[in-house]
Amino acid sequence: MTAGKKTTAAKKQKQSDAPELRLVKEAKIQDLIGDGAGSRLEASGVLYRDGVFLVVCDNLTSFIRVGSELSPKAPENGVLQPKGVGTGARARGGAKGKKALEVAGYEDLAHDPAQDRYYALTESVPVKAGFRARVHEYDGRMRVRGSALLDFALTDANKGMEGLEWVDRGGVGHLLALCEGNRCAGGKEGQRPGGGRIQVFRRGAGRWEHAGTVRLPRSLPFEDYSSVSVRDGRIAVLSQASSALWVGRLSTKKWAVDRGTVYRLPTGGKGRTAYGNAEGVSWVSSDHVVVVSDRAKKGAANDRYRAKDQSIHLFLIPSGD
Repeated sequence: MTAGKKTTAAKKQKQSDAPELRLVKEAKIQDLIGDGAGSRLEASGVLYRDGVFLVVCDNLTSFIRVGSELSPKAPENGVLQPKGVGTGARARGGAKGKKALEVAGYEDLAHDPAQDRYYALTESVPVKAGFRARVHEYDGRMRVRGSALLDFALTDANKGMEGLEWVDRGGVGHLLALCEGNRCAGGKEGQRPGGGRIQVFRRGAGRWEHAGTVRLPRSLPFEDYSSVSVRDGRIAVLSQASSALWVGRLSTKKWAVDRGTVYRLPTGGKGRTAYGNAEGVSWVSSDHVVVVSDRAKKGAANDRYRAKDQSIHLFLIPSGD
């Protein structure tokens, strides 16, 4: 066995020894909202705010609202269609003759409480040289307020930015964008653990300017990264491929984190992965997080994930972190 393979195997063993998150409650999203958003719910991001979960999907332009009790009778449940957003022909004919913002779906969602602005992430779009992620801005009434690229080169159309969070530093707002692949790369390089990266941006002229990089711990055994959330100085990063959550602390003075702790999502029989499509995470309280799961891919290998797919899950973080 080569040194690289030994390192990867050791990291996987370390992750298998990690404590498990404790499931509090979960539900299929369609069971909560009915057919208002269709039957294909490729949940990719979630944001907790004021007792409500806002869910975005990478195949929908609408936002899904779910009461935090995860009850189908909750009055908050429903579907919101942002004003001024369309796809295809609809995007070419906005209100009052204006061109609507063309969006296919979103990877994650962030909120600026000071200005009451929502930011929705598109993983990558083609530009003159390579690809860039795009962020769409909405006000508190879900009206389009703008759209701008993140000033960071991406080499792979399918391995771009997966997570988004808003952080205020000294009165200056920043967007934190989580790269899906290790070292922000695609292919085998992106799957090699130890290179988790969060790129930091602040508002510039017509774009979001790159302002720094948060390097996740090299000891982190994740094969990919799907979502990020920050609350009271604590940062949570979710991995779909590794079915795990890392929790650490974000420095208040520089863009850096501590070693943190890895938690496995609950496993099934014989310790097999049960949550194989976890895509979005958001802090709910100091010891609870909410996670949403994407639609399971076709094929027998993914059959065991279907019980948890297209769902929303509330987890308790074991004491000791």
